[in-house]
Amino acid sequence: MNPEVLIRQAERLADDLRELTGTFARRVAGLLGEAERGTIERVHLVGDGDSHHASCAAEPAFASIGGVACRASSAFRFSAYDSPWANRPGGGRTLVVAATASGRTPAVLTALERAAAEGALTLVVTGTAGSPVTEMAERVLLVDLPGLEPSPGVRTYQASLLGLTLIAMRLGGAEALHAEFGPLAGAVAATHRATGARAHEEAGWLAGHASAVVLGSGPSHGTAMFAAAKLVESAGLLAVGQDLEEWAHVERWARPRDMPVYVLAPPGRSHAHAWAIAARARELGRHVVVVADDGDTEAAAHATFPVAGRVREELSPFLYHLFGVHLAARVTERLGRRPFQRDEAPA
Repeated sequence: MNPEVLIRQAERLADDLRELTGTFARRVAGLLGEAERGTIERVHLVGDGDSHHASCAAEPAFASIGGVACRASSAFRFSAYDSPWANRPGGGRTLVVAATASGRTPAVLTALERAAAEGALTLVVTGTAGSPVTEMAERVLLVDLPGLEPSPGVRTYQASLLGLTLIAMRLGGAEALHAEFGPLAGAVAATHRATGARAHEEAGWLAGHASAVVLGSGPSHGTAMFAAAKLVESAGLLAVGQDLEEWAHVERWARPRDMPVYVLAPPGRSHAHAWAIAARARELGRHVVVVADDGDTEAAAHATFPVAGRVREELSPFLYHLFGVHLAARVTERLGRRPFQRDEAPA
């Protein structure tokens, strides 16, 4: 496995959206009937790693598009702390959606077991047919991908994110929004091209640092965690995905002063605050890079990663994570490393 695998994964994202959105949407429609979807009042999204990041990125879509209260939790947190409240009496039914690309994550299996014991409706989003989770959940949304190769999750992340977003649209009766995935695929392809060129230059800076932070709020908080995870998994760099406001209270005090800070600023409710935090970070001496709509630049940033195409905020995670994939590949390459520390002999 070498860093270029991340780029090959990113190259397939636009085609995956074009070719698979319709198929996945039809599967979602068959899982939740018209009468049944109206009985769902609360949703818990459960997963670990990339699946948890996708759940956090999709969580706002369940509220704003799906019209239901939603909480994204890691699988252990759900089992240990949230599951007793999963199906409170006196209201509509609770839907627990567990995401796992492999279908074998032990903590997710436990979470499904606990959810079922509490009487919640269980649905799993997985890329692996016949995996253990498909035997435990009442409903299964298969988001399988052709031609997968071993890699830090990129295509599988988008597949999980797509499945979760389509479920949110189904709950809200918003299937008309499926039409937005066509233009979105074009924007993904254009962003992939623009981001690739910019990543080579930025990698030269980041490779000289031991740590970095990626910031975002709303759906972009999940995106920030995913982008940071790719830097960790691929380059072995200590990277953290954090909420905009939480960074302003805590991590802004971390050294070194020129620590790279990547700020996600998609159009939407957190846009102005993202730029304000970027300005504060630059005042503190940070190396600040903002990921923003192409042409959306201000003096608050040393540089920007351009994003092609304006989309509704709930769909921004499909675009704003690409910089992290490209940056992880190029930093890993510059450092002479391989994903998952495969450049090192086992201890």
